[in-house]
Amino acid sequence: MVERLVSLSVGIMLSTSLLHALPEAFDSDASPQKLFATLLAGLLTFFMLEKLALLRHSHHHEGDGDHHAHGHDAKEAGKSGWMILIGDGMHNFTDGILIAAAFLANPELGIVTALAIVAHEIPTEIGDFIVLLNAGFSRMRAYVFNLLCSLLAVAGGLLGYFTLDRASGLIPYVLVFASSGFIYIAVSDLMPQMQRRATVKESVPQVLLIGLGVIIVLFLTGR
Repeated sequence: MVERLVSLSVGIMLSTSLLHALPEAFDSDASPQKLFATLLAGLLTFFMLEKLALLRHSHHHEGDGDHHAHGHDAKEAGKSGWMILIGDGMHNFTDGILIAAAFLANPELGIVTALAIVAHEIPTEIGDFIVLLNAGFSRMRAYVFNLLCSLLAVAGGLLGYFTLDRASGLIPYVLVFASSGFIYIAVSDLMPQMQRRATVKESVPQVLLIGLGVIIVLFLTGR
């Protein structure tokens, strides 16, 4: 089920960014050169954020074969769990701002942007929940902290709505930055996951679900 959601989210994220968010931004009065610079900066920013995550996240667990003192690996896994929560909370807060910017630019774009984020977040949150369990969190504790992190999207949405409503000139740049994130996540994270399952039997559903994601976005926007 998670693998199917990954394929579907690729189609939704790419079509949302390339067919709607970017055209909406470039139809504004903003300078194309500045918008392309924002796109480049966004791609490099997400690349660096991923690098930091790879450097900071520890995936040790007790009994993984490394020779540490007893309890060391559990302690390291616990640190990883808290880093996951911090990163997830910041990510959700940013997602809220992006959804607000999309709705302010165009209600249809807001809907498909929210759909793209939800499609990506479902498998991501499942993965985070598993990481938290491995880090020593109880099921209830992992669920509660995941829920609190998710609620930061609401806070980001409210902040984005009231801030960007008064600074509408920033909306095209926020849309381009959001698109850079969608494109980067789809191309560098999700699609490589799909390539690991390269048999025809597994590839055909992947392609069909990507196409379905594109169709859903086109249907919701009436194009």
